Amino acid sequence: MQAPPIAALRSAAAASMMAGASLLAATAPAVAAGAIATGAAPWPSKAIRFVVPFPPGGPLDISARLIGSRLAERFGQPVLVDNRPGAGGSLGAQLVARSAGDGYTLLMGALSTHAVNPYLYPAIGYDAVRDFTPVTLVANVPNVLVVHPSVKADSVQALVALARARPGGLAFASGGSGSGGHLAGELLKTAAKIELVHVPYKGAAPALADLVGGQVPMMFDNLASALPQVRAGKVRALAVTTRARSAFLPELPTMQEAGVSGFDISTWFGVFAPAGLPAPILDRLHRAIVDSLQLPEVRERLATFGSEPVGNTPAQFAAFIRAEQPKYARIIRDSGARAD
Repeated sequence: MQAPPIAALRSAAAASMMAGASLLAATAPAVAAGAIATGAAPWPSKAIRFVVPFPPGGPLDISARLIGSRLAERFGQPVLVDNRPGAGGSLGAQLVARSAGDGYTLLMGALSTHAVNPYLYPAIGYDAVRDFTPVTLVANVPNVLVVHPSVKADSVQALVALARARPGGLAFASGGSGSGGHLAGELLKTAAKIELVHVPYKGAAPALADLVGGQVPMMFDNLASALPQVRAGKVRALAVTTRARSAFLPELPTMQEAGVSGFDISTWFGVFAPAGLPAPILDRLHRAIVDSLQLPEVRERLATFGSEPVGNTPAQFAAFIRAEQPKYARIIRDSGARAD
């Protein structure tokens, strides 16, 4: 049998090489896409920025640092807390909303950033639902109604009666317009049909200091900061604002038990990522945060400022936010509350 000519062999070899190259070029994008879709791409491979939209030292900041240090240990990459306060948390939230959904920017969001500000401010620069991926609700912090010892009311009903006897004669302090304490006071006004004067402060700490000093008669404060003053006898606690009693003051009734129906307000905070976070990264991030919330040292630290750890699923957290928004929209609408 006669061998094929050399030229024919070279031609066939070249055709085979070209076909192989074409096949490789066609399949390379699919292989790369498959690697990313299955989570094969390494994450994290660099530092993670954890934005806290409030000043350092508060419950959100402390919680972010607690969780961030555990994430750093677990993932082997730095987690850098970045405090970006302003506009009730809206500035920091806007920064995260405009970041890439790649898992390298996170937000410790809160009641204000996702349930209050969309209805309190005319423009916040982000959509609280569309622009974020909820990861998990970290904790709830009950608020508590406290009065100065000079106020002649040892119950919520006695306080309501006092307000009705002196329309506009009682003031309530808060950490600022749109804060949980402000909206709790507005809800009390509308639910009990009483007149109270709102006195906003630049933070809950100076408001509580004036309450202890007798400059203002009452306020709704988060349990963390109020508890030491309650135990020292410098203020009197009348009720907690949540649906259930607090484990930190189990003898204290809820506002609903005290006769004000439909009262359920708490200061909550949780972790968000920008929209578009890939599911494999969301799953890893969620598991890591929930695991950290089960650690005894983390739970003990959260308990020092009255926080009750949660750690729910992303779907449950999203549903929780959807339920919170109309509640606060109604309170803001009915009370006429405005941002300073």
